[in-house]
Amino acid sequence: MGERMTRRSFVKGAIGATAWTALGAGSAYSYWESGDLIPHELSIPIRNLPKGFEGVRIAFLTDLHRGVFISQEYVQKAVEMALALKPDLILLGGDYVDHDPELIVPVMDFLGQLRAPLGVFAVQGNRDIRANRTLTSTELARQGLTEITNRGAWINRNGSRLYLAGFDDATIGHPNVPAGLSGATSDAMILALTHSPALVDRLKDPRIKLVCCGHTHGGQINLPIVGRPVVPPGCEGYMLGLIQSPNAKVFVSAGIGVAYAPVRFRCPPEISLLTLRAG
Repeated sequence: MGERMTRRSFVKGAIGATAWTALGAGSAYSYWESGDLIPHELSIPIRNLPKGFEGVRIAFLTDLHRGVFISQEYVQKAVEMALALKPDLILLGGDYVDHDPELIVPVMDFLGQLRAPLGVFAVQGNRDIRANRTLTSTELARQGLTEITNRGAWINRNGSRLYLAGFDDATIGHPNVPAGLSGATSDAMILALTHSPALVDRLKDPRIKLVCCGHTHGGQINLPIVGRPVVPPGCEGYMLGLIQSPNAKVFVSAGIGVAYAPVRFRCPPEISLLTLRAG
């Protein structure tokens, strides 16, 4: 009897040790993956793409979440990686800081290094609004980064032009769709930028061909069989990658930083490089 108990205890202990070892290894990998920033390159076919924008390269950076888990060095790494891609246009999707308003100025000092031939355009995310919307706007302007929250801008290339429309965050902001589209002509091809894909189904204007979003982080965790257990409210169906909405193509980036914990699993951080093609 005593021998059987000893063997049973041994087996139980071995199983427990194996489980904890696997959990520890998984946790270490998840922590490592959260800093494994990669470029994600994707060609996107666009109907009625203006001829001059064939092959235009757009770097999309979103969700840096500079804070306790994301260092200035990591932000610098993201900036350098984006510049190395030599994009024609750079879009910034918001959530530049995690929550601390004192980090807005230093993170913008780094983002101010971003330059592209067709410009750098930005909107704000829910974390920016909570931290300090006014200071974020001031710092974007100080760094020469054009904020297009609820407004738009024409972009010209090779004798063609498209309209870039920006919208406020749909979670705690005040997106004004008519205001964002107000400068577009009736025959415009529109590229839209907003932080959260929760706004996507409200963007029903047929001139909008592509919407770029962040916010979801791709769930940060992508478990085998289970999938992505964390889905932000209103983002169902728009978690990650290129998705066809009822009205337009939608690209949702996995983002650069992390929220709540420095963990990613099968969902690495990314800088997105989108190449527009006539389709």
